[in-house]
Amino acid sequence: MSERFTSRNMGVAMVVVATVCWSTAGLWVKLIVEGSQISAVALAFWRDLATFVLLLGGVALLRPSLLRVKKRDLPYLAIMGAVGIGAFHALWNFSVIFNGIAIATVLQYNAPIIVTLAAYLLWREPLTWQKLAAIALALSGTALIALSGGSSSSISVTPIGILVGLTSAFAISTFSLLGKRLAGDYSPWTVVTYVFGFASAAILPFYLAGDTSLNLSWPVVAAFAGFVFVPTLSGFSLYTASLQRLQVSVASILATTEVPLAAAIGFVILGERFSLVQILGAALVILGVLFVSIPQAKWPTLLQRLRSPII
Repeated sequence: MSERFTSRNMGVAMVVVATVCWSTAGLWVKLIVEGSQISAVALAFWRDLATFVLLLGGVALLRPSLLRVKKRDLPYLAIMGAVGIGAFHALWNFSVIFNGIAIATVLQYNAPIIVTLAAYLLWREPLTWQKLAAIALALSGTALIALSGGSSSSISVTPIGILVGLTSAFAISTFSLLGKRLAGDYSPWTVVTYVFGFASAAILPFYLAGDTSLNLSWPVVAAFAGFVFVPTLSGFSLYTASLQRLQVSVASILATTEVPLAAAIGFVILGERFSLVQILGAALVILGVLFVSIPQAKWPTLLQRLRSPII
């Protein structure tokens, strides 16, 4: 077995485990909110602050040189943190509360489509047939979910829920858009440490303006620890490490398995149930993400393989 093949397989395994970690995020939100009655904003603040403290301590202890950044890049890091992490986490919590785990996850996966449109508007990146098809698929899937009404589903879809879910996708898309500006200049650990710091600072005023009381119990504390260590620290660290072994497009495609995993968790543990229309809508959104993730040069090879005999 070649070293390259082994490295690639290790990268694939890292993405799969990272995706499993991410797929539990909605469950932790449900457990913490229902157990403590904490607000979505307060939960986002404490999640980001705890993650920042752990990252800062780890980086300062192991490689303090990674904490050096140029002053001119601080505004980009601040916006990435305030919007791409802080606002996203608060909106994600709201989306899980309004939409349930599965629908919230599907709506979040509109982010690559938003990035594609924004890249065209900001940097005039060309809109190929592949990108246009991806946009059409994602919009169609989202429309089906929005119009499903939940008649044959345990998940009640509302306009406010759809709006919150799509806004969370927009928020996380800013992380990729602004991250492009810093790509290659810093270690991923430098970027994520700063953005989590800026995220907690940005949410702090909104947290203080709301209900700051905490109804803590040992089950809630345990759930919060799981929330920070499993989907946040473990998920991110594994996915970041995988990018050293895999192309970004490959990792992005593998990460779409978060949707069925999150749906399975919602179904088995919380009793969430998709209608057929919602399943079709989710499938179209994920198909759109696959279209926009696979490099255009790969499509002739893929189509040729599809036309080839199976045996």
